[in-house]
Amino acid sequence: MSMDYRLCELATVSLHVNDLETDTGLDDRPKQEDRIRSEGEEPILNANVIVNGESSTKPVRKYVETPVGSGADSVSASVDAKLCPEHECDQQLYCNTEGRLTCSQCVLDGACRGHTVTELVTRATGVRNQLVDVCEKMQLQALRIERFIDRTLTAREKAVQIDANSARERVLAQVKVVREALEEEEQRLLEAIQREEERVEQCLLTQRAHWTHTLEKLSQARTSLVHSLTHSTDAMLVSSNEEINDRIEDAEGVGEPRDTEQLSLNRGCSDSKLMVGLWASALLLGPSAHSSTMLHFENQTVSPLLSLSNDQHTLSFLPKRQRQLPPYDPARFDSWPNALCSPPMSSGTQSWVLDVGTSAAFKVGVCYPSIERKGTGNGARLGYNSKSWVLSHYDEDFSFCHDGCSVSIAVAKKLKRVGLLLDWPSQTLLFYDPESVSVLHVVRHAFSEPLLAACAVADQSISIVH
Repeated sequence: MSMDYRLCELATVSLHVNDLETDTGLDDRPKQEDRIRSEGEEPILNANVIVNGESSTKPVRKYVETPVGSGADSVSASVDAKLCPEHECDQQLYCNTEGRLTCSQCVLDGACRGHTVTELVTRATGVRNQLVDVCEKMQLQALRIERFIDRTLTAREKAVQIDANSARERVLAQVKVVREALEEEEQRLLEAIQREEERVEQCLLTQRAHWTHTLEKLSQARTSLVHSLTHSTDAMLVSSNEEINDRIEDAEGVGEPRDTEQLSLNRGCSDSKLMVGLWASALLLGPSAHSSTMLHFENQTVSPLLSLSNDQHTLSFLPKRQRQLPPYDPARFDSWPNALCSPPMSSGTQSWVLDVGTSAAFKVGVCYPSIERKGTGNGARLGYNSKSWVLSHYDEDFSFCHDGCSVSIAVAKKLKRVGLLLDWPSQTLLFYDPESVSVLHVVRHAFSEPLLAACAVADQSISIVH
């Protein structure tokens, strides 16, 4: 249906309503009253009526049936009007107070006395005007919907196809770049491993040939000396003293074989920042990403320098005046501000995140359960013994610490959180920045015991994030 036709239709409705308002004759009451008297109708009654919110003494006509042909308005009113069940007269008024039709008698001395009433025709005209407004709004809304369907949705359909194709091309292009980089990196690493393997094998062959030849010489010298010892007379033994000394010197000059790092594959030949970053991202963000370990701090390990929250997730450094001596526990660190977590980790892949907030001094990492707990020595100090591996932050410096050795770590900005990833099958411990998913440091070590998450804090607080 076209827009012009609908507007015409609404215009016709509006004109019809205006005609009804013009023909009601409400503004020509005296003439109407004369006509009523001349036609022998019942007289007009005066009553105190509140009409349209105003109280006044005004004539209220008691409508009765009129002869056919007395006017379109009268016929319409007689046909539309309903009889009052109480007074059996036409209900030509509308009670605004009760929201129903009423008659003049009800207004004079009945149930609607003193109520605000309106002429039925006036009320109907208002309703018709309201319906016309609603229809116009509905028509305009329909036009907007048609326009939305024809223009917006059609344009969106085309746009989504273009955007989807662009997104596919972008994904394919990105995957292609990653795949090519991975293939190149894979080839490079495999070649590096192959070269390292050949180098070690060559060293082993050289060592084997050298020590086999040395063993033969040593065996010959020993056989010769044994023969001289068992088959020579005293005179022969004394006269061959120089020859015997030469053989002894040869034997003593052989030296002892030693196992060196040159005889083992250098694990660094397979190191790759690209591979480690992608591997960590796949474990942390991939579709089959594992769930984080549900860690909590063990209260019996918490140093008296720290306080532990009720949920066992937050460690806070205590000022001296707030410190209290806790009950003795062999598992508690008594000098360093350390605490350990449960449960222990000895299989699978585990990850956890710590919120370090604005702390200017903290350590996060792992340690063996057998780490020392008492005293001020390095045995109980995280990162200063062979049983702990931690990322340390003091003032503005970040470093990895193990067995008293530290490796400086460069960070682009101060870390708000530190993530740890422990992959037991590959014996790999990885520290990363959860916000940028960037690797901070990687440790590969043949762990000989289960590991516990370990923390130390000497400024403000740190929390385990779940």
